[in-house]
Amino acid sequence: MRAVVVTDLAGPSAMAVRDVPEPDSTGLVLIDVKASGVCFPDLLISYGKYQLRAEPPFVPGTEVAGVVISAPEDSGFEPGQRVLAIPSLGGYAEQVAVHPNLVLPVPEELTFEEAASLIINYQTMEFALGRRARLQPGEAVVILGAAGGVGTSAIQLAKAHGARVIAVVRRDGADEFLREIGADEVVQLTDGWAARVRDLTGGRGADVLVDPVGGDAFDDAVRALAPEGRLVVIGFAGGGIPSVKVNRVLFRNISIVGAAWGEFLRTEPSALAETHAALVKHVRAGLRPIVKARYPLASAAEALADLEAGRVLGKAVLIQE
Repeated sequence: MRAVVVTDLAGPSAMAVRDVPEPDSTGLVLIDVKASGVCFPDLLISYGKYQLRAEPPFVPGTEVAGVVISAPEDSGFEPGQRVLAIPSLGGYAEQVAVHPNLVLPVPEELTFEEAASLIINYQTMEFALGRRARLQPGEAVVILGAAGGVGTSAIQLAKAHGARVIAVVRRDGADEFLREIGADEVVQLTDGWAARVRDLTGGRGADVLVDPVGGDAFDDAVRALAPEGRLVVIGFAGGGIPSVKVNRVLFRNISIVGAAWGEFLRTEPSALAETHAALVKHVRAGLRPIVKARYPLASAAEALADLEAGRVLGKAVLIQE
């Protein structure tokens, strides 16, 4: 079968499409891959910078949607069934074998491309907003890095939870797109963005602030919180891992909440089915993952390079030609 192989830990430039053996599916669900999600963990692992470190040569890819070829009798899956899955590796290929616990049925409302997008980002943000931040209807949610895959999923899910959404974005030209997918207000990430958030919330600040960026934006994010506000730390796409003076947390009565979805699943595997069920409810109510960039499997390196350079609005997927 064809697959994208990382030949050296040097990022997208060290990827090549090769013929590789079909995966061993003993005890696993073998999937004919129709679409593969392109996500930040795939980029990090291609550099050897992710918590899961693989030694080259290996096939990256942590999000897939496709059709079951074969499955163990007691798995609950059967040939021909549409599924999405979370392999730790191997998703940038024509076939992948995945443990049954990491395979989920695709809602009938979704295409394969949408289903492949309803995985890392949407699972992370449903976990972050619903479980970690305890988001309530009517609260004000501020989302940093709003134009990327995490940001767009956060906008949609915050609206699905009944929140008012303020999108904060660095890149130009994304305002109309962000409003189309649900942002009530769009603010540029420039000096003074936190003050602008306060103005838009009548001086109160954000009840929940989603930060996948870190770096220099973190201090302003803390200042932008309302009393009893929750700052949800998703990652550090801005490069730096910030620190906070705990006295600010104490005297302002705010919370800083971590939302490491992958780590949580390692200790609470049952949360996967629970979070998927919550997402399916949102889908049934009209939510559709935002797929804005499609690449053939052979162009996986280009897709990851575009993701790294910030050229992807919403979600990118690889599709089988």
